[in-house]
Amino acid sequence: MTTRQQQVKDDFVRVRGTWGESWDAILQLDPDFLEAYAAFSSVPWRDGHNHLDDKTKEFMFIAVDAAATHMYAPGVRQHIKAAFAAGATPSEIMEVLELTSTLGIHAMNIGVPILVQVLVEKGLRTGPAPLDANQERIKAEFTENRGYWHAFWDEMLELDPDLFEAYTNFSSVPWKTGTLSPKVKELVYIAFDTAATHLYVPGLKLHIENAVGYGATAGEILEVMEIASVIGIHAATTAGPILVEEARAAGFDLDQ
Repeated sequence: MTTRQQQVKDDFVRVRGTWGESWDAILQLDPDFLEAYAAFSSVPWRDGHNHLDDKTKEFMFIAVDAAATHMYAPGVRQHIKAAFAAGATPSEIMEVLELTSTLGIHAMNIGVPILVQVLVEKGLRTGPAPLDANQERIKAEFTENRGYWHAFWDEMLELDPDLFEAYTNFSSVPWKTGTLSPKVKELVYIAFDTAATHLYVPGLKLHIENAVGYGATAGEILEVMEIASVIGIHAATTAGPILVEEARAAGFDLDQ
């Protein structure tokens, strides 16, 4: 390792508090790039940006990395370790994973309105049907458990009440038994909705509104977005070690 590489590594560990094999590959291939990433990814820890405590920051990293649209297992492990070091408990992290597991319902959030649009265009639907007593019960339970109602649930409840009731029970578990504050729960939703691998705009706006309602500041929400913004580095952390292996196999001397 050159003096320059050692300096970059030492600075990275000092700022981010962690190191792994994937960073070794990037350090070997392009220390300037790794240094720039360290500065980019450390913004949430800088003075004037430090709105969330370290444990909550790690929850946001876990949510983004564990989300079904990303599934970056090395990052999940790294940030679970970091969350434990920051004082998190297994039950708190499981709650983050439970919240993140609701992402799949966006198939319905996106799909049902399109279905309704097609039914209208084909003359198979003229307007929403009134809710029956069972549907009103389900709506009331969702509102009580989740603390809000949004119009994008209306058509799902109308057309598929069995699914919506099952989803209500599923998504309500961390709200009934969890220990994270409602604000932190909403920040978790923001983290995976705003991530580049998902970008679910209707949910993002809703959960920002909910988070603000629970007392979140603009600085806290921006910090969640800052954390989500760094997942592009996984192109390098995934492919960098492969590049090192294949370069060596092809006869390149990476130590020059």
